[in-house]
Amino acid sequence: MHRRWTTGVSVTLSLYIARQFTLSVVAMIMALTGLVSLFDFIDLLRRVATKPNVPTRLVTEIAGLHVPYFIIMILPFGVLLGGIVCFWRLTRSSELIVARAAGISAWQFLAAPLACALLIGGLATAGLSPLSSFMFRKAELLDETYLKTGGGPLALNGGALWTRQPDDTAESRGVAILHARDVHLRDGVLNVTNISIFRLDDHDHLVLRIEAPRGVLAHKHWQLEDASTIRPDHLPVRIGDYALPTNLTVARVEESFASPETLSIWTLPGFIRLLDRSGFSSIRHRLHFQTLLALPILTGTMALVSAGFSMRPTRRGGVARMLGSGIATGFLLFTVSKVAAQFGDSGALPPMLAAWAPTGAGLCLAISLLLHLEDG
Repeated sequence: MHRRWTTGVSVTLSLYIARQFTLSVVAMIMALTGLVSLFDFIDLLRRVATKPNVPTRLVTEIAGLHVPYFIIMILPFGVLLGGIVCFWRLTRSSELIVARAAGISAWQFLAAPLACALLIGGLATAGLSPLSSFMFRKAELLDETYLKTGGGPLALNGGALWTRQPDDTAESRGVAILHARDVHLRDGVLNVTNISIFRLDDHDHLVLRIEAPRGVLAHKHWQLEDASTIRPDHLPVRIGDYALPTNLTVARVEESFASPETLSIWTLPGFIRLLDRSGFSSIRHRLHFQTLLALPILTGTMALVSAGFSMRPTRRGGVARMLGSGIATGFLLFTVSKVAAQFGDSGALPPMLAAWAPTGAGLCLAISLLLHLEDG
């Protein structure tokens, strides 16, 4: 009878704590998102001020399109701060102290908040990230069109293009590598100039080289004009127009130069495989994909860290120091994640390690704090 009563109390208490935790986290995420969006709005106003022909309403539109992206970016820190506020209030009101005195361990009443944090992170990864990628891509398009003077995402690579693709039309099965020194996108048509195509066999030996002054990316093929072929130890032979089959499209070429944040988590795996086949670097996209996969675990880790730093009984003193340490730890984990992302982006760390290492470190810290709190 006593065990049944204790179980019922534990379930009721867990649901109560989960409700308080969720409300506190949602309120903190909304507050932080509003603050970040305000700074983004001010920065956009500053940039629009130098563009007299750009309407001011564009600022509101771009800032609104950035909101889902900001929510995902600050979600772990919002869970940390919201959890600290929630658990500190419950500890200050002695609710958690009474629960622990009644024989309910910290692991029991933390199961529900942990599940809520994992659910929030999972919904952000599976549901909010596709919406964020769509809106962020639209915001980038508006930004490129009205606020920037560059030539769009293709200009970020210096106007040059490298692609690598299977070549089944060569004398032996191999690959074809295309290099265009100048790339321009006009009215949805990708124009390339100063083109060199290297067709290699399966042993990476040069079979044929094709040179063309200009060409366009047409439907499922590169259409080259006034092309010439050069075989090893032979003189150039002019062949005129030439078509090279390809699986690239204008949209995919644009996306390969755009930021990974403009791609949904559901389309990233297939696009990463396409980048690898085409010879583009997929490091940034792999890192972003692994970061999104790690987001639910990271939010759960932040929930445990917040509990470990804020469930200290007030009679022991040092509450302000513990809360400050929790916030500082959150900033430290955020900094470590950004530094690891930079190492991963540069290729110094594997993308999976760069994305998951901060989560693993935070999880070890959270478990250590809770073990010390429970046993102490």
